[in-house]
Amino acid sequence: MKLSFNLFGRVQPAGPIEWLIVGLGNPGRQYAANRHNVGFQVADRLAAAHQLAFDQRRHQAHIARGQICGVAVAIVKPQTFMNLSGKAVSAVVRFYKVPLERMLVIYDDLDLPLGVLRLRESGGAGGHHGMESIINSLNSRDFPRLRIGIGRPPGQLPPEAYVLQDFSETQRPIIEEAYQRAVEAVQVVLQDGFQKAMNQFNG
Repeated sequence: MKLSFNLFGRVQPAGPIEWLIVGLGNPGRQYAANRHNVGFQVADRLAAAHQLAFDQRRHQAHIARGQICGVAVAIVKPQTFMNLSGKAVSAVVRFYKVPLERMLVIYDDLDLPLGVLRLRESGGAGGHHGMESIINSLNSRDFPRLRIGIGRPPGQLPPEAYVLQDFSETQRPIIEEAYQRAVEAVQVVLQDGFQKAMNQFNG
């Protein structure tokens, strides 16, 4: 296996990336635990589970490269803020030359109950501005996605405010379990294919 050194001096495998795993969120500590950052949260847990580090900074994204289930992957966290996610994602896609059917985007969904997972091979943005940006930048909606339910806001709270709040104490155990299932779902996608993952994890 060929080896290369990244800009932090760490040794990593060289060669083509087979899958991109993109977690959506907003950069910055003040947003880290927000409902809108479930994509980042899953990306972090996936990387940690496979001893991968986000030690590359390029294309306005933090990137962790390595092997998951024998597949060469790049886990990507765009740093452009949610509504401009497509700017970073399109640049990463061009750089790694990965076909869109092997790019899995992970993000929050207001219309799914808290903790419910939903895998789809393509589709629209469903009102999610990060996905709108990606679809517009790639000029395509034909790429896989994993949505994680965060539920609807209570009372008269606007969705824009709700997604930028942290999960409540009672919600945290539910979302943590969802994160673990999301990591498992990604692993099944890579190892056994998308159809099996949908059958196993779609709520």
